[in-house]
Amino acid sequence: MTLTPQWLDELRSRITLSTLIGRTVKITRAGREYKACCPFHNEKTPSFTINDEKGFYHCFGCSAHGDAIRWMTDQRGLSFMDAVKELAAEAGMDVPAPDPRAAKKAEEQASLRDVVQGAADWFAQQLESTNGAPARDYLARRGISDATRRAFAFGLAPDSRSALKEALKKFPTAMLVESGMLIAVDDKEPYDRFRGRLMIPIRDARGRVIAFGGRILGDGEPKYLNSPDTPLFDKGRTLFNLDKASPASRQTNRVIVVEGYMDVIALAEAGIADAVAPLGTALTENQLGMLWRMVPVPLLCFDGDNAGQKAAMRAATRALPLLRPGFSLAFATLPAGQDPDDLVRAKGAAGFAAILDEAQPLVERLWAHEVAAGPLTTPEERAALKTRLLAHADAIQDADVRHHYREAFRERLDALFARPRVERGGRVPWAPQASRGGGRRFAPDPRLQPPADETRSIGKAGIAAPLAAALLGGLLRYPQAIARNEEALIRLAVPDSADAELLRAILDSAAAQEGLDTEGLLAILEPMKVYNRATTLLRADGMHFSFNRRLEGEEVEAAREIALRDLDEYIGVLVTQPEIRARLAEATADYMRTMDDEGHARQQKLRAMDEELTRRLAALSDSSQS
Repeated sequence: MTLTPQWLDELRSRITLSTLIGRTVKITRAGREYKACCPFHNEKTPSFTINDEKGFYHCFGCSAHGDAIRWMTDQRGLSFMDAVKELAAEAGMDVPAPDPRAAKKAEEQASLRDVVQGAADWFAQQLESTNGAPARDYLARRGISDATRRAFAFGLAPDSRSALKEALKKFPTAMLVESGMLIAVDDKEPYDRFRGRLMIPIRDARGRVIAFGGRILGDGEPKYLNSPDTPLFDKGRTLFNLDKASPASRQTNRVIVVEGYMDVIALAEAGIADAVAPLGTALTENQLGMLWRMVPVPLLCFDGDNAGQKAAMRAATRALPLLRPGFSLAFATLPAGQDPDDLVRAKGAAGFAAILDEAQPLVERLWAHEVAAGPLTTPEERAALKTRLLAHADAIQDADVRHHYREAFRERLDALFARPRVERGGRVPWAPQASRGGGRRFAPDPRLQPPADETRSIGKAGIAAPLAAALLGGLLRYPQAIARNEEALIRLAVPDSADAELLRAILDSAAAQEGLDTEGLLAILEPMKVYNRATTLLRADGMHFSFNRRLEGEEVEAAREIALRDLDEYIGVLVTQPEIRARLAEATADYMRTMDDEGHARQQKLRAMDEELTRRLAALSDSSQS
């Protein structure tokens, strides 16, 4: 039968994992997840978590990890197909009927696996034989120990056109060609693909050999040669060392992507087991998806030379359309002329870790690349920089992530091209003007005028009533935002006494009872005077913020995530802006007394911060209309 990835994903989506696990394990809610004592090892303190939204469980004690199907096979002891059938019956889905063509294809693939595994065994025997001494010496010079050599199942392909063909003669020649072990050209006799090379098996995620990489031992090109694409092997859907790096990444909470398999092996020799590599191509969308299933932000660590940096940018641009909240890339750059092998030999694992600690987020890598792409002295060159950056942002399909990238690029452009501060001896921002009395007086630059009385007093007076109403409406719709913003909300000044009383009641209710939803919060508020105000604010869904609007349609869950993020940011702006404006008023008053450059710089910095907060409020309002 054919169980497509799409069918299996649909099956997983119809199963509530916490309900499935809760039938045999005592679970308790912990925020948006569930916790339990791990059923796979003895523990007294719960370290086993269940996430229904993402559809997986994970134990931070023993690293057990999986989905609903894995739970049935590992905890219940069922076979894969039995687990699928039982879950499908529960989900009301029909298991696809047997497909004779798919069965035949699976049988053929099983036979091809026998071929490549037989080749792997024979290559390993050749390396361990007396003929393999030069290859073993080469590995020793590269610093690869016997233990690492055996862990990666290194082998040797003798420099012969027919040695492997003869060794695997029990398999039909056509099958040896289909598996990539032989080359067939026109009417010539098929011959061995790999000759005079150190052989490295390439395995799938389950650890089965599916292809090979071969490094030439003497002079010649190409230095590295991989198997061609076969029914077993698609280089765009395979990552070298995924079978070993995946369990290691559960311990380190990271995965490192390097350029080639010898880089992976050098890192493994240094004790760094969570590294993978593409196979002679730029990272593909499929490979990025594999990485994101392991960790939210994989670390790409490419060589510092021109080719390595081009590879990094190709990966960056390939990832942009696929970005979503919480999932991105980070980039660590090796010193020019060094690869991971050079670095760990010179500075050990600690030296390599220091490079990883300096990794740039994707947004910083894009910015640095475009700024360094050419001169920025003319308006046209600056405009071209802006166009390139915004084109990167526009490639992002997720609207929320796209918005934040555009804002991040605008902030950096504003800072890069800001008017430089006037130095002593230059034209100062105060110009002499004639007074009506015939004498001379100094008039301030309008940009430096003291703030209006409203601005001076906002730190004490609090936020405007419409902004407070939007905040309270958002907290009533999304009470889960209260706990994580409690400290900020306590600092917030709400001038209207009725709204201030409602905010206090909301904070008190959330403190007294965890995990409140809107109905639970309203039930607590019902006996209080503030209840009518609360219900009025909930009905007022015309306020222009995503967290004040009723959610309808198929994308409710995604809209809830966006609304919650917007509400968190909104609270931060409301709390910060009055404090910034109060400091701006003080800085302006100080500058008017001293007229020094340091005071001017401080005032302008605070003014820019205030303007940025205002832009963020406007963006939050705009985002709810899209």
